[in-house]
Amino acid sequence: MALFQSNNPVLKQSVFDKAPHITGDAMTIRGTVNKMSFMLLMLMAAAVYSWGEFSRGGNNVLPLAIGGAIVGFILAMVIIFKKEWSPYLAPAYAIAEGLFLGAISAMFEAKWQGIVLQAVGLTFGTFIAMLVLYRTGVIRATERFKSIVMTATLGIAVFYLIALVLRLFNIEMPLIHSSGTFGIIFSLVVVGIAALNLILDFDMIEQGAAQGAPKYFEWYASFGLMVTLVWLYLEILRLLSKLNRR
Repeated sequence: MALFQSNNPVLKQSVFDKAPHITGDAMTIRGTVNKMSFMLLMLMAAAVYSWGEFSRGGNNVLPLAIGGAIVGFILAMVIIFKKEWSPYLAPAYAIAEGLFLGAISAMFEAKWQGIVLQAVGLTFGTFIAMLVLYRTGVIRATERFKSIVMTATLGIAVFYLIALVLRLFNIEMPLIHSSGTFGIIFSLVVVGIAALNLILDFDMIEQGAAQGAPKYFEWYASFGLMVTLVWLYLEILRLLSKLNRR
């Protein structure tokens, strides 16, 4: 099954190939859906908490945002290299990301009322749309499709890394934060690429279940899909903020 590749580093084919042979329960799509739903609930609960702290004017909102982002990143790195720990660390990752997203979302909402509800709606709407397009075969995860999405995603990652380095020298990349025409077009492209990553994630989850990956891969796959959803939500939030600034 080497045919199937994902540009999401969490859900690469090699991850499934290196999984140990199992004789017990194997990964299923239903099990993955259940675990993803549980992780989303934990993320939303944590987000509500940090949002509440912002609303109450708590001084620990910024530490929650920064701490959640840092802890989430560390957990993600550990899960990628120790995927068998995912049943224990994936829920913790969801909580950390929830604390980060709740605080960030509250800050955006304070500037533009209603923007968070729009971003959440568009994120889940995009998720459902991509799932329907995948299940109906309108968009197929062909080798050409995967290569294009992989290249585009890598290009965005490199661009963001360069922007981060330049920001250390007080140099801003205009496309990322600009609310001008080119800035909005850039955000639209990034949102589109993030959405297309969902197609590759759906395909990899389906192939993992078909190959009989270990049961803990349900947690690992759910974690990988959440990584994409968090990215998609943040990019949609950024796009909406640009539109509101015009």
